[in-house]
Amino acid sequence: MKNKIALITGASSGIGYATAQALAKMGYDLVVVARRAERLEALVEALKSDNATKDTVVYTATLDVRSLKAVKAFYQALPEDWKNIDVLVNNAGLAKGLSKIYEGDTDHWDQMIDTNVKGLLYVSRTVVPNMIKRGTGHVINIGSIAGKEVYDNGNVYCGTKFAVDAITKSMRLELAVHGLKVTGIHPGAVETEFSIVRFDGDVDRAKNVYKGYENLVADDIAEAIAFVVSRKPHVNINDLVIMPQAQAVAGVIIRKES
Repeated sequence: MKNKIALITGASSGIGYATAQALAKMGYDLVVVARRAERLEALVEALKSDNATKDTVVYTATLDVRSLKAVKAFYQALPEDWKNIDVLVNNAGLAKGLSKIYEGDTDHWDQMIDTNVKGLLYVSRTVVPNMIKRGTGHVINIGSIAGKEVYDNGNVYCGTKFAVDAITKSMRLELAVHGLKVTGIHPGAVETEFSIVRFDGDVDRAKNVYKGYENLVADDIAEAIAFVVSRKPHVNINDLVIMPQAQAVAGVIIRKES
């Protein structure tokens, strides 16, 4: 491969989708994975139809990061050149439900822990050794303001994102000696499919999350990722917390009356 390669998990929508577009415009070739194959195909078509990204080489694969067996099989199936990942964006993640700890749905808990924590670990454990072998690489973990501050009814989701923050810091400590960079990016309220997933497809309830203020959008986070990976080799952006101006802290949003 002539170009650098970026692997993006959860690339079928939202931040992952926007990041794929942003990195393609920077000249990266892409490995994009997600559970929804048709969405990945739509991403490829969108890249082909844009003059700025039409020459991007894209490798797609359906992947559920919650399965270590599937993650290993995906990586083993990559052509050898594609295994030389330069940038890993651990973006796959979700929230399910919004309830008190004593009323929580344990299936929701399992989904969040398996995706947000174990999925990030499985992909990193599989990809990072080759980065170490080559002495170069950049891991970007997408966390959340929920990994910096807790909010009411966010208990387990917050717990998973606090874990992402801790894992990111540990990775940075352990990988710096090998010449690798590690960055944590922690968004506040971003309007993607996040709230639709959290509320089991209730679109009206999801829309109410973003009413009365200007929320972040996926492109805002993708721009930050593009900035982070474009720094000089000796410069690492350790940690970015990105919030809408109207969201001063995790659980407080200043809304304007309509």
